Amino acid sequence: MNRILLWAAVLAAFTAALHTIMGTAEITGPLLRSHLPPQLSLLLYACWHLVSGTLIASSAALFMAAREPERHRSMAQFVAWLWLCFGLVFIGVAVGGSGVAMLLELPQWSLLLPVGVFGLWGIRRK
Repeated sequence: MNRILLWAAVLAAFTAALHTIMGTAEITGPLLRSHLPPQLSLLLYACWHLVSGTLIASSAALFMAAREPERHRSMAQFVAWLWLCFGLVFIGVAVGGSGVAMLLELPQWSLLLPVGVFGLWGIRRK
């Protein structure tokens, strides 16, 4: 068992649950009640669920990699880079859109980046 990958998997599962359970009510409710055209609000709603599925599946992939690191090394590496890129997107959007202070308003990067870092660290450990 690779404990570092296990930490990445646990943090990823926590983040996926937070996104799926708390985030869905907080984000999708107002989105679906907004005055956006239905095509746009439903597209964004579908994207929300695509992200939920990606977070859940990637946390499962990290659990598999934690159990058998050599067998699932490539998958863990892909997932780790994916989470790092997700975190960097939030940083770029927050800072680019409203400045550094927005990092506190869009804190998703603070959960996404550690999963990527732990994932890359874990695959380097024997």
